[in-house]
Amino acid sequence: MATFDDDLSELRSRSLLRKLRTFDSPQQPEIEQAGKSLLNFASNDYIGLATEPALREAAKAAIDRYGVGSGASRLICGTLAPHTKLEETLAKFKGTEAALCFSSGYAAAVGALGALCREGDVIILDKLCHASLIDGARLSGATLRVFPHNHLGKLESHLDWARTNHPDGRIVVVTEAVFSMDGDRAPLAEIVEIKNRLGALLLVDEAHAVGVLGRNGRGLADALQLEGEVDIQMGTLSKALGVAGGYIAGSRRLVDLLVNRARSFIYSTSPPPAIAAAANAAIEWMLSDEGERRREQLWKNLAHFADEMPQHFAEGRKIQSAIIPIILGESERALAAAEQLAERGIYVPAIRYPTVPRDAARLRVTISARHTTQQISTLAAALRAI
Repeated sequence: MATFDDDLSELRSRSLLRKLRTFDSPQQPEIEQAGKSLLNFASNDYIGLATEPALREAAKAAIDRYGVGSGASRLICGTLAPHTKLEETLAKFKGTEAALCFSSGYAAAVGALGALCREGDVIILDKLCHASLIDGARLSGATLRVFPHNHLGKLESHLDWARTNHPDGRIVVVTEAVFSMDGDRAPLAEIVEIKNRLGALLLVDEAHAVGVLGRNGRGLADALQLEGEVDIQMGTLSKALGVAGGYIAGSRRLVDLLVNRARSFIYSTSPPPAIAAAANAAIEWMLSDEGERRREQLWKNLAHFADEMPQHFAEGRKIQSAIIPIILGESERALAAAEQLAERGIYVPAIRYPTVPRDAARLRVTISARHTTQQISTLAAALRAI
């Protein structure tokens, strides 16, 4: 029988062993680790809301009124006023009838797909969809089909197959608005046309698009004026919104079904009321003039990075989000590059299999609205040097 040491040794031999890192400071453009200051180009806090005073004050006020824990699951006695208010604000923000919050984005994905699909149904995913969506599809019991990344022809052929072989089943197409490790966008308008023509539901994970794209950061569906064509909008509160948790937004009937069938919702204690209050404050802040200025600053910072790295954006390649992958191939090479950056006072993680495909290890650079042009120039100079 293999021991734990055997498993760990195998991971180590393939440069796939991971370890937790402890940082001693808030999520900001500069962070501290073991007394060393590092420029932080790894966080998903794209707008800089994780330390925003308005969110802190909202969380403190909620603790003073409601305490720390919520006490129970939402269907028992764990639905408190901040949870209800957040869901109303989210629905308005996403242009839907209703919304439902989960303890995490992972829980939202697994819960939604498990509630919507079962044996006899079909889930069709983009190959680069997040692990939570893949796990949710597998756990649902539905037939799973995968199409190559953003390959519309293969998506259409999978839908034709599903309609022929599962005429009475529910068919759900799943994609991300912005792909978390590649930073590119889904061809959402084309996907909507195909799913409408062939009769399927569409779930779009807006996790890395909210706060970055669309009016006041509402996401890709809003940017393309397709929010009414996306049946299920999924997202997180933990990235550009700076807090924690996940959500599903859609029709009232969809949300009612999730309340009754989504196991990760039904059997989880509800998020702390302070988290819900802070998330509500984050959305309200995004809708403010200050929020829009901060989002515009993010795109100015991204443009500055592109100007500093022309060799990385040759042949018409453009920045599509706050995520810029620098693909290096072998895990050893990505680890070495990350270590060289750390020696220069810059933190950018090496992303390896199974998070990305084998031989596609990379540095995953993320830019924030709160980075200065000098910090971005420092990063670019270090990347050119290594």
